[in-house]
Amino acid sequence: MKLLMIDTSTIVATAAVLDEDRLIAETIVNYKKKHSEKMLPSIDHMLQDSGLKLGDIDVFGVVNGPGSFTGLRIGMATAKGFAQALGKPMVTVSTLEALAANVCVTDAAICPIVDAQRGQVYAALYQSDWDAEALNLKNTMAEGVYDVDALCDRLNALNAPVIILGDGLKKHGGKLLAAVPKARTAPAFLSMNRASAAAAVGLKKIQQGQTVDCFQAGLNYLRKSSAEEQREKKLAQEAQHHE
Repeated sequence: MKLLMIDTSTIVATAAVLDEDRLIAETIVNYKKKHSEKMLPSIDHMLQDSGLKLGDIDVFGVVNGPGSFTGLRIGMATAKGFAQALGKPMVTVSTLEALAANVCVTDAAICPIVDAQRGQVYAALYQSDWDAEALNLKNTMAEGVYDVDALCDRLNALNAPVIILGDGLKKHGGKLLAAVPKARTAPAFLSMNRASAAAAVGLKKIQQGQTVDCFQAGLNYLRKSSAEEQREKKLAQEAQHHE
């Protein structure tokens, strides 16, 4: 069973092909956010180098959020296009769970964070019950949008070692490390999105029967865009004005 996983949820554009639990190929571009230009050529080159065609793929996977709204839409549109054209199923994977999979071989709590702007991060907590046979991440704090101060309080309440990773470290890593004595950060090469890690999460979901068709796959923004919030605020003000 071959899985093609796509992740364009952050500045990193990455794709990978997994054959059961064997990584066949992976592409990662961590430079500027031009996913609409980079993703399709990267996938094409990766498949050619692997001696594969799109028709050889059994399941198309995509990281469906949270993250960059535009980036998420590009990844979803790409995966849906492939799946619909070839009549293949899809599997969706959380950005945060995929990041947590990067450092799953640990007994520490794992806290992936993705920059959500406005002094906030998308975050969650995971505990890894890892072994040599299978990936097993247990979600211990729900995915959500967290103020950094509130997240510090949550992490300190654990009173246990915690590994923090993700692009939210660039803005907030210093504050988190200063405020949470038992926190450590993952090295940079493990702190960015990797489609191979997302594919490992996706493979487990496939094995559990959690595939969907291309019309069911959706995005998980976790919050409304600034434009949507401004529109709702404007409508509320207009309604109040007419009362």
